[in-house]
Amino acid sequence: MKRRSTRLEVVASLDESDAEAESAAAQQFWQDLRRSTQSRIGLGRTGDALPTARVLEFRAAHSAARDAVHLPLDVPALGERVAALGLGEPVHVRSRAGDRAEYLRRPDLGRLPAESSDPATKSDVSEVPHSAAEIGFVLADGLSPRALTDHGPATLAALIEELAPRYSLAAPVIATQARVALGDHIAAAMGAATVVVLIGERPGLSVADSLGIYLTHVPHPGRTDADRNCISNIHPPEGLGYRQAAKVVAGLVSGARVLGRSGVDLKDTSRADALGTGEIVPIENAGVRLPEDAHPR
Repeated sequence: MKRRSTRLEVVASLDESDAEAESAAAQQFWQDLRRSTQSRIGLGRTGDALPTARVLEFRAAHSAARDAVHLPLDVPALGERVAALGLGEPVHVRSRAGDRAEYLRRPDLGRLPAESSDPATKSDVSEVPHSAAEIGFVLADGLSPRALTDHGPATLAALIEELAPRYSLAAPVIATQARVALGDHIAAAMGAATVVVLIGERPGLSVADSLGIYLTHVPHPGRTDADRNCISNIHPPEGLGYRQAAKVVAGLVSGARVLGRSGVDLKDTSRADALGTGEIVPIENAGVRLPEDAHPR
């Protein structure tokens, strides 16, 4: 004889169906929202904890960020890719930080060039050729050598394409164990009127390979962050694209030459035409951001 379901069992079954429907609707809501952000949202829960999959995702992201900081830059391989862009053979300059551990403990040493050259490596600023070019480029490992490896050559290629028709460009310099201010010493050695530093930004739990650009007009040792302009979050396809970043740099270079300085008084005008015509510019392509704690100085 077939047993009839009790009222409690029917109610429990309905509650379970409603919960499943709500869960599916909630999942769809968060899935739609995640398309516009890399933030960790709507992670769900299992009792008082996160679901196992979310915990594992977090641990994987944390490991990727740690690896990005400690992975050494392959200077010869990067040098070959940079040299292929046609600006000349890049020189390698080291900061005063002796190794990665000291670089992380002593940010001040990462802002200063090595005091003397090792005859075997020749990696101090005395090796930088003086060119008196209008623009010099420094490719610095920063806090994410992976970002420089992944995005540095392509970003530099876009910059060359955008700037070469209007300005003289110096041969690039590769800097290791480097902070942003090391670019001022390198630019002074090369005699560039403006220095553009491409540097790996501090990895986060959403992005481990984000590249930043710092532009300083009339660079010299002693410049501060107030004297620079920052373009961050370069890591297509999720972040800012190479060409968009290059166009912002071109606008800043032009503005700096008119104004006579870079920094807080210099504003990005690269989107002025688009804004004036009412064209919608995606927020991820907005370009210049103020320096944040996420950037390695």
